Amino acid sequence: QVQLVESGGGLVQAGGSLRLSCVTSARTFSRAFMAWFRQAPGKERESVAAITWNGGSTFYADSVKGRFTISRDIAKNTVYLQMNSLKPEDTAVYYCAAAKSFPMAWGRELSYDYWGQGTQVTVSS
Repeated sequence: QVQLVESGGGLVQAGGSLRLSCVTSARTFSRAFMAWFRQAPGKERESVAAITWNGGSTFYADSVKGRFTISRDIAKNTVYLQMNSLKPEDTAVYYCAAAKSFPMAWGRELSYDYWGQGTQVTVSS
């Protein structure tokens, strides 16, 4: 069974940092296009960042550019989201997602085939 398991969420003060991890269960994910999304209370889920299977290209939402960095370790089947200079508006449940093929639009939820259960990130002011 294909699984994506996120970890690393928590409570942090504004200006602080967190690193999220997403471990995948299958070797097939070594070639998957991976992304992070987030959903704040009362809001729709939005894209945060994405990365190609070899890490050669990365994509970011304007709201996190310069603060967040997505990366992956193929040998460990793990994707990371390093979040620096966190703001209260970054508070959300963060989800890892995987697409079996390169998506036409990386920011669209429908581009992804598998999702993790989410990890809560709370940034206090």
